[in-house]
Amino acid sequence: MWPFGDLHRRLTEYAYEIYDTLHHPALGQSPRVAYDTGLAKTGHRTHKLIAYDREFLVHTLPTTVKGTAKVAPGRGIKIRNLYYWSDVFRAPDVEKQHVAVRYDPFDAGTAYAFVHKEWTECHSEYFSVFHGRSEKEIMLATQELRRTAEQHSGEFHVSARKLAEFLQSVEAEEVLLAQRRNDVESRGAKPALTILPPPNRPADRAPDLMASPETAADLQTYGSF
Repeated sequence: MWPFGDLHRRLTEYAYEIYDTLHHPALGQSPRVAYDTGLAKTGHRTHKLIAYDREFLVHTLPTTVKGTAKVAPGRGIKIRNLYYWSDVFRAPDVEKQHVAVRYDPFDAGTAYAFVHKEWTECHSEYFSVFHGRSEKEIMLATQELRRTAEQHSGEFHVSARKLAEFLQSVEAEEVLLAQRRNDVESRGAKPALTILPPPNRPADRAPDLMASPETAADLQTYGSF
């Protein structure tokens, strides 16, 4: 089995250095030549480009089955057994309302809620524990907790506190080590998918990229897995 980083590198090499330069029977030329020819005829059409910024990245993140969550007074929104909070939830017109939500599959400590016509960053309870942990890692931790509980009793409820305590244990390090290594490889292969901070916060790294409508659709599909 290939490490994800090596697989990503090989696929990228095939897509952009091999397939892109081979003769394509439907095009009568290579995809790269066809692309360059199209640009020469029509121009770059920069007005069609979509900025590869925080707003774009938030929109390409996955959402829940319902797509919304109810704002619980004093607790915030609940996504997959975790509550996420932002001070905007204190507003009377926001409490108990259903808002659109997005979550970061590579950071269980962060989610986003569409409030007052903008995406607001929310932090989970026990943020210092869940921050940087992937959706897959949380799922494996939950399964391990349930398995252990079934050996002692038939009833068990996964709470944020129990998950946080388990994730900080030596047992969790042993169970989740392989997944954490995989997550590190995944993040390294797609650094540009890291969410950028809001405009009023300094960015450690702000990629100067633009995405075409086609790229936006591809990333939305990727994010919906």
